Amino acid sequence: MSNWVVRLAPVAVHFFLLTSQVTEVSSLSPAQPASLSSRSNSKGSFAGPVSRRSTSLFGIRSTLARARDSLFSAERSDADLKSGIAFFYDRSSKLWEDVWGEHMHHGYYVPEDRTDHVQAQIDLIDEVLKWAYGAEDLAHIGPKRVVDVGCGIGGSSRHIVRKFPGSTAQGITLSPYQANRGNELAKEQGLSDRATFQVADALNMPFDDSSFDLVWSLESGEHMPDKRKFVNELMRVAAPGGRLIIVTWCHRDLEPGEASLSKKEEKILAKINRAYYLPKWCSVADYVDLLEKEGAVDIKREDWSYIIAPFWKAVIQSSLNLKSVIGLLKSGFSTVRGAYAMLLMLRGFNAGVIKFGLITCTKPVTSELPP
Repeated sequence: MSNWVVRLAPVAVHFFLLTSQVTEVSSLSPAQPASLSSRSNSKGSFAGPVSRRSTSLFGIRSTLARARDSLFSAERSDADLKSGIAFFYDRSSKLWEDVWGEHMHHGYYVPEDRTDHVQAQIDLIDEVLKWAYGAEDLAHIGPKRVVDVGCGIGGSSRHIVRKFPGSTAQGITLSPYQANRGNELAKEQGLSDRATFQVADALNMPFDDSSFDLVWSLESGEHMPDKRKFVNELMRVAAPGGRLIIVTWCHRDLEPGEASLSKKEEKILAKINRAYYLPKWCSVADYVDLLEKEGAVDIKREDWSYIIAPFWKAVIQSSLNLKSVIGLLKSGFSTVRGAYAMLLMLRGFNAGVIKFGLITCTKPVTSELPP
């Protein structure tokens, strides 16, 4: 990435933070404070009436206080996290699709200098599937019933059902906008009978036990406030012999003798949590431990941090073009704050505290699992 991008990115994003916060505050009615309790409708706009609010000195002070709180205050409750996630993705998903397309995740960079970023995102899905199943098993077996946990606008689901004839996928998300858009795209692509999307909580999925032979979670586990419950639900809906694939951002594994991350590492993660509505992080080792306690077998893990690393540069560069700038300003403060947090994510990645972890396992054929 060129030096001017590195120098300009923090300045540009700080400017967007201030200007878009003023814009978002001024578009809310007095009865709707600019907080996580403000919910959007399925089109990503505010559900209630709007009115203009003065951007006086008092308003600016309030804006700065709100921006400071968003980055540095205490952890959010589970309810705030859920409403904030839905709000964030209602507001940001259209911008992401306009710039990056229907796949809302990182890309696969082998070789690392590839520049076909949209194809790299598609390749990540294929490479994760090959890694989890093995290329030979994948070709002969392949999933038939898929649940996409944290589906975004459904890019993974639609790709998987196209890849495996006769397969079906059901996706869940907390964002009404994402669920609606996923169904729209499925209809446009002639896949509405094979890929469907709904609003649902991954910690309380609306599916029967043993419903799916592939339980797929791509970059959604980091949003789950109760990792034990999350893993329990993934195992519950998996059919006996079915496969779980979790691809998620984690913090590094603790070294022998370490009780926790360093204060500096925790501080970086806490700032990211405020921007992306994340709970406390866990490590890949923590996921492996939870899966073992659930009775999972054939557990395998991998660190693909450096395989996806070039995507950071591409995303930061894309945020500086005129189309993205306009989109950020229209999307509001929560989206702009997410753009700012990319710089924090990059810092955490370079420091070695943030890892892109892959975990896969199967549910045992026996129906007797730990209580």
